[in-house]
Amino acid sequence: MTTPTPLSPDILTGFRATWSAFWAMVKKELIVLARYPVQFFTSFIQIFIIVAVFSLAGLMFSEGASGGDPVTSGVIVYGFVLFIFLSDTLWSIGVNIRHEQVQGTLEQLYLSPASKFASLVSRVANLLIWTGLVSLVGVFGMGAILGDIPVENVGLGLLILAFALSGTFGIGFAFAALTLRIKETAQTLANLLQFVFLIVCATFYPYSALPDAIIYVAKGFPLSYAVDAFRSTMMGYPPGFPELAPIDVEIPIVVIFGILMPWIGHWLYRRAEDHARRTGSLAEF
Repeated sequence: MTTPTPLSPDILTGFRATWSAFWAMVKKELIVLARYPVQFFTSFIQIFIIVAVFSLAGLMFSEGASGGDPVTSGVIVYGFVLFIFLSDTLWSIGVNIRHEQVQGTLEQLYLSPASKFASLVSRVANLLIWTGLVSLVGVFGMGAILGDIPVENVGLGLLILAFALSGTFGIGFAFAALTLRIKETAQTLANLLQFVFLIVCATFYPYSALPDAIIYVAKGFPLSYAVDAFRSTMMGYPPGFPELAPIDVEIPIVVIFGILMPWIGHWLYRRAEDHARRTGSLAEF
């Protein structure tokens, strides 16, 4: 029987330094959020508007266009959760990199010995706290408008959601890499991507409402399978769900997406930051 080899002091010191930098950056993100109370308040108001608009719009795809249909409620509510996370990911990770570049703090970060990886991942912690709270408020608000929301297979549903969010954060890392290249155009592109996701991934209506041509496009997006698998599982697999593929096919797709996309996104970001440092464009507006 072999004795486990203890970690070297250098590895432990490096781990502690990275962990300390990560929590410092998480606190920084939360402090920045708290320093803008008007924006904080309007974000909540915006959520109620989104809840009302998309809840009423989603009812158009239910029989009789009235509330009370559990399947309709589940489709809208669980699609909303993934939509709000992707939307906030594009802005909190991607566009905020651009804001720091304009403010001049991004260049200072890269001149310091602080962990660049911790800086990127710290934005995820802020997302989980803030967007998680917003999602809960949105779910209760939609429940008040739509009626009963089916809640089944909670454990498996949350596991699918975890992998879906992991993949979504990877998209945020990749978008942050693109932001370093396209700069101010990132805000326009973020808005465009939100609407593409809204339509192609059918976050507020069933896939059966899409034309055949768009369904073929949707099947090429791993996020589509994440939306379909998550809401189908949470609804208890009613007749016709999942819509894109059998659940034993969709779950592996979501798991692979959740594992690979963060790695791919971070790799793209490292390449973009290396290019920005070599060309001296970190401080360019």
